[in-house]
Amino acid sequence: MALSITPLTPVLGAEVTGIDIGTLSDADFVAIETAFEDNSVLVIRGQHGIDDAKQAAFSRRFGDLEATISSNPGGEGTAIAIFSNLDADGNLIPPKDKRMIFNSGNQMWHTDSSYKPVPAKASMLSGRVVPPEGGETEFASGRAAWDALTAAEQNEYEPLIAVHDFLYSRGLIDKSLLTDKDRKELPAVRQKLVRTNPVNGRKAVYAGAHASHIEGWPEDKGRALLRRLTEIVTRPEHCYTHRWQDGDLVMWDNRAVLHRGRPWDESKYPRVMHRTTVAGLGPSVEDGKPLAA
Repeated sequence: MALSITPLTPVLGAEVTGIDIGTLSDADFVAIETAFEDNSVLVIRGQHGIDDAKQAAFSRRFGDLEATISSNPGGEGTAIAIFSNLDADGNLIPPKDKRMIFNSGNQMWHTDSSYKPVPAKASMLSGRVVPPEGGETEFASGRAAWDALTAAEQNEYEPLIAVHDFLYSRGLIDKSLLTDKDRKELPAVRQKLVRTNPVNGRKAVYAGAHASHIEGWPEDKGRALLRRLTEIVTRPEHCYTHRWQDGDLVMWDNRAVLHRGRPWDESKYPRVMHRTTVAGLGPSVEDGKPLAA
């Protein structure tokens, strides 16, 4: 089969068929890279038998991979994060287990690694074991949210800086989930509230659960704005819901979309997902230029 790229919604997402990521030609990779920049989310079908080495190699074609924070790190050093409700013996982990509570944070709207000095460019998730019902992944367009703002709002919000903090977002679930070591190694970072794609110039609202407050604003006022912007990003008309099939590899642009996992019957069905994350350009970067201190 030849490479085929088909839009999924009017505002984000495209389905990719007819390729094997392990034998991808340079010409097909360029087409996929362009589709990624244009559509923000790519659903690559038919990647049966994918393993960590193949996923990591494909991911590295987009840039360096970052180390990941996960309650269940996998292979390829720390480049692979495994999100699973199975223990080492293949048994279902009880839903109240601390590992499952930690990973429940992925069911909040967020963008990966915005709490790091170098925020992520892209994430890739492969469904190694998918439940027959539930466990979807939803995506929401920060670009569509930007376009929905008035000109006055765009002018007001574009210069703003949001403070992103992993301790804040996980604290919304349970303040005891992170250790003292985590607290020392994960200081809050500053990120632009509006990001511009360096390839096509498209602007996107950059918010989500890790965004704690607006720099220079009263905390309550800043958090109210962040909640409102997240609500605009996640309007139904700005979203795509991915229902997993065997062999799916999904990649998304963390600069332009929010995403969240959806619940499933954890006491009945296993769900095993492997994620790689492509690092961004540099600390607190916008259009390749560091933010002023």
